[in-house]
Amino acid sequence: MKIREYLYYKSVTLCFMGILLLVIGIWAVIMDIPFYIICMMSVYFAVAAIVWFFISYYIERNRLKRLWKLIDGLEDKYLLGEVLPKPSSILEKQYFEAIKVISRSAVGIAEKERRQKEEYCEYVESWIHEIKTPLTACSLILANDGDIRKIRRELKRADNLTESILYYARMRTAEKDVQIKEFSVRDILDKAVKSQMELLIAAGISVEIDGDFKVYSDDKALLFIIKQLLINSAKYCCGCHVTIKAKDKKIWVEDNGIGIPSHEVMRVTERGFTGTNGRRLGKSTGMGLYIVAKLCERLNINIDIQSEAGKYTRIMLEYNF
Repeated sequence: MKIREYLYYKSVTLCFMGILLLVIGIWAVIMDIPFYIICMMSVYFAVAAIVWFFISYYIERNRLKRLWKLIDGLEDKYLLGEVLPKPSSILEKQYFEAIKVISRSAVGIAEKERRQKEEYCEYVESWIHEIKTPLTACSLILANDGDIRKIRRELKRADNLTESILYYARMRTAEKDVQIKEFSVRDILDKAVKSQMELLIAAGISVEIDGDFKVYSDDKALLFIIKQLLINSAKYCCGCHVTIKAKDKKIWVEDNGIGIPSHEVMRVTERGFTGTNGRRLGKSTGMGLYIVAKLCERLNINIDIQSEAGKYTRIMLEYNF
């Protein structure tokens, strides 16, 4: 801070001090105080004002130097509010509290971004390991019988994995990708089953669809959700029967497969949760139902999961509007 800047900062105070000196001088003249005494008083007052000005200037300048030294020593500047020296005036205290609020908010945002980045990197790493499976399978099929149906099945698995990671990557800006329009739920259900036909046939799964209704929502997001539920059935419920019903803004997807242990039902939508079945079969990243739950949350869809180990799994999607 330059002395010219500080002089400008204190100009109002100095003006008031000058006015005060003038008023005292006029009063002294009126009171018929000797002129030399008035001059001495004015000189003392002026000297005191100049001394006060320079002392306060050097104090403030040193405080600012320490502050900038503190800032330069911080790797993460947004942490400044946590290490600021205590204020010395009422006004500084208000600024101090405001900066602390801003700093804590910035710390929270930075921590959230760091956590999301770590989660994304972890998912990408697990996704890379998982997508190697269908690609390796394609290579083995081509090296042996070259069965086109098997190749299509593995390519469909790779396509599903790619679609999942794309939806996960877009989750931060999902609102911008949402396209609301009226559509028939039955059309989406038929498309979902048709798109996963290779996997369903290979897993010996039969699918029955019943009912229909129209709704204003994002048809692509619903298509992804239903496809993910069918993919899970193909993974964990070979040879089962899947029933899909649509009625009164509700969609039920139920299979008679291996089910989910009761103590795990509430956790299947948690990020990275694979559960007993996922660990036993070694085919899960624990992200499918997590992405489904997040999409349902953004589309205002209530999701309810019920299951009994060894008997069934029932998932209900209800449009909440």
